[in-house]
Amino acid sequence: MAVRLHSPDYPLIIILTLLVICGLVMLMSASSVVSFERFGSSTYLIGHQLLYGLLFGLIGMFVAIRVEYQRWKKWAFPGLLLTILLLVAVFIPGIGYGFGGARRWISLGSTTFQPTELLKLTFVMYLATWVEKRGSAIKDAAYGFAPFVASLGIVAVLVMLQPDLGTMTVVALISIIIYFVAGAPLKHLLWMMGGGSILTFLVIQMSDYRSARFTVFLNPNLDPQGIGYHINQALLAIGSGGVLGLGLGHSRQKYNFLPEVTGDSIFAIIAEELGFILSVGLIALFLALMFRGFSIAQHAPDTFGKLLATGITSWFVLQAFVNIGAMVGILPLTGIPLPFVSYGSSALAVSLLAAGILINISRQTKT
Repeated sequence: MAVRLHSPDYPLIIILTLLVICGLVMLMSASSVVSFERFGSSTYLIGHQLLYGLLFGLIGMFVAIRVEYQRWKKWAFPGLLLTILLLVAVFIPGIGYGFGGARRWISLGSTTFQPTELLKLTFVMYLATWVEKRGSAIKDAAYGFAPFVASLGIVAVLVMLQPDLGTMTVVALISIIIYFVAGAPLKHLLWMMGGGSILTFLVIQMSDYRSARFTVFLNPNLDPQGIGYHINQALLAIGSGGVLGLGLGHSRQKYNFLPEVTGDSIFAIIAEELGFILSVGLIALFLALMFRGFSIAQHAPDTFGKLLATGITSWFVLQAFVNIGAMVGILPLTGIPLPFVSYGSSALAVSLLAAGILINISRQTKT
């Protein structure tokens, strides 16, 4: 097998550019009302996203494109260890920052950092490195399956203590995809599907608000002014957009009707303002991202590159599917942001860094 360096995957770069531009434009519109009410300026949140999310993210992306992706192997375990320390730090008074009953952020003066966003990248790196070293031993229950479940269990517990079921679910799904792309047997998948289903059911039953979300998912018309308010307002926003939308900036739901308009609900605002056609266009961009990402993984020159590209692509696509699926009512509400689109400087910066690594992998092919 010969490996040659060439130009990066330009279709992937175009797709990522369009997603980021769409995200910034829609965030500017969706955040104007809540930004003015909280900070006295309708542009505060978009400015924050540009400075701490886009700027730092582009710097990280540039570095990742220039650095050969194989070099990330030696930083995989230290990076995961640092992330675990940060996940613990969110519970330390004076360091961690809580909001709405959750402790998911670390205070950094004028901004905050969310360690779970970094976890998505560092855990993918760690698993890709670990699986490559294990080789065929990944099929063994004692040397492959047990260590995999143990490492996933550690990060899952830390994430659930925050609590953040949505992120835990996405991280678990990404990890399972990496594990089985590496060649793990089907029986391990069945064990994890069974055990994961039982654990998820227990976690939902242990929390009133999670139980309420699941109940509303089964019956969206239940208590539309109470536990069903969020999903009903989201569906109202999507339905009122029609085919062509109300026009950019003309959303009615962002005026304190729809919760979390800058976060996990931003797709509903997109559908309301831009309509069905452009909303489908956004979904098509994520599907194109999936196609390009998995194609890069298929043609990666080594196992590490293949698994790393698979993990990063699965992360972006799964998270988008979960977010959009929740907004249109085919999945329960989880609070998962839409990659490259929703507000969140940590999410955007880390996602751009990961995208840079994917672009670097695309510069190397096997022939």
